Amino acid sequence: MALINRVARLFTADLHAVLDRIEEPEVLLKQAIREMEDELAVSEQRNRLLRHESDELSMRIDEIEQSLTIISEELDVCFASDEEDLARKLIRRRLETQRVLATLNQRLACNEKMLSDQQDSLDENRSHLESLRQKADLLIDDTRFPGDEARVANAFTVGNDEVEVAFLREKQRREGKS
Repeated sequence: MALINRVARLFTADLHAVLDRIEEPEVLLKQAIREMEDELAVSEQRNRLLRHESDELSMRIDEIEQSLTIISEELDVCFASDEEDLARKLIRRRLETQRVLATLNQRLACNEKMLSDQQDSLDENRSHLESLRQKADLLIDDTRFPGDEARVANAFTVGNDEVEVAFLREKQRREGKS
């Protein structure tokens, strides 16, 4: 049984190694960035919807506050005219309207909190995506020109002849100072 497990593990490891060689890291990286961009676009759309909903709630709240002002004026008229029955109906309407207003204010506050949290998350994700894009650009540039590393290494390699000439110049300079 142990032998079968070991052979299975070896086969799995070899299979994973083959898959790693088949997969193109550059293509996978580009796909991951595209998926992140798509998710970012969805998040931005959600933010726009929340912002739109907040605007609508604010407009509705303004309308209700205007309605409450009108109800208060009508109540003044009712009490001035000794119309208590009509005043009771207006008071009922005012109480109902105040409850609706309270509910809308709660929804607006909740909506604003969600919008703020999502905006922070969106900003963080944008920053993260931009960082990944920059790293991917560097990685993709490095993988496109594999000979560049050798050229860069050769550019910084100092030959023995250069060392000898620099040594002799330094020696002359020091002897000239003494």
